[in-house]
Amino acid sequence: MESIRIAFSIDSLKLGGAERVLLRWAAWCREAGWDVVVITRQTADLDVYPLPQGVRRCFEPLLPAALDRLGWVAFPLRVYQLRQLLRQQRCHLAVGVTTLPSVKLLLACFGLQIRCIVSERNYPPAKPPLLPWRWLRRLTYPWADLHLVQTKITGLWLRDHCGVRRQLLLPNPVAWPFPDREPRVDPDHWIDADAPLLMGVGTKAMQKGFDKLMPVFKTLAGEHPTLHLALPGVSQGIYHGRDQQGWLRGLLGDDPNLQQRFLLPGTVGNMSRWYSRTTVFVLPSRFEGFPNVLLEAMAAGCACVASDCLTGPAELIQHEVNGLLLPEDATSDDWVMAIRELLNDPRRCMALGREAIAVRERFSSERLRHDFLEALRPLSHG
Repeated sequence: MESIRIAFSIDSLKLGGAERVLLRWAAWCREAGWDVVVITRQTADLDVYPLPQGVRRCFEPLLPAALDRLGWVAFPLRVYQLRQLLRQQRCHLAVGVTTLPSVKLLLACFGLQIRCIVSERNYPPAKPPLLPWRWLRRLTYPWADLHLVQTKITGLWLRDHCGVRRQLLLPNPVAWPFPDREPRVDPDHWIDADAPLLMGVGTKAMQKGFDKLMPVFKTLAGEHPTLHLALPGVSQGIYHGRDQQGWLRGLLGDDPNLQQRFLLPGTVGNMSRWYSRTTVFVLPSRFEGFPNVLLEAMAAGCACVASDCLTGPAELIQHEVNGLLLPEDATSDDWVMAIRELLNDPRRCMALGREAIAVRERFSSERLRHDFLEALRPLSHG
């Protein structure tokens, strides 16, 4: 019997939740005996995550520099090149992850005997693409044979605004115990063993609402002289036109003591060490798809406080049972009060953490792997 051949398409394998989930799906397919290839537009220079064993890698052909500078004008050529690559790979299935790669994949597969699956990774209206992409999304998304949606509200939006009918609700899986990878960053080199630690995790400081934490940390740091705030994932350099680390440090102010207690370790591959070191995990996001970092923090047994933004955290946290959910419009004082109560009550932190680890079973890889493969298998047979 011929092996099922499947391609996963995404822009790059840079640091991010969408990239991690794609590679988990690719590993599931490979473990099932399928022939798996991951296709990216960006080269391996941006890679943060290793490919699962047995998974192949292809890159979309580079455009000549003159054409590459034309932007939208060159988009049809990118679609054509991806189409040719898919034909060479002789795929039965193709999965597009995030909006732009999904639109391009659907156009590239049009008229080919390839069944297409699409996965949005954020709540679409929270992070709308440029108008031409929105038009193309509305045109192409109904063509997909299946949409993998993380939350019910995302599925409803896609149905109402993009005519999407064929859907599978598939939240993100959590791997337990967490796999370690490079770079390994030892939290003991950053903070004393007995110092309390607030931690948030993410690469996109504005989306994650990390700026909201600066006045909260200022207040709580005055009450707890050894309290630290760590934000792994926020990298150095410019991201979408902004120096994220410089921006956050500027919001914190000039107090050298506060600056010393505000930790920005960058990319961290051994997050299990940091979760185990955390006193309170915080996620004041403005919007989410399905927050991997919150899922992981709960699986690690952290006491978690999250913003009840439109999608994501409420799928994981039952308020006052396995964490705290604050209203989306909660003030700095609201955040201070919630975190203060946890810092002053270690028993409550432990109780919330004990309840939080139930996500290991609820979102286990084994359970979601079965749902994923069972949904894709019928599509592979035409």
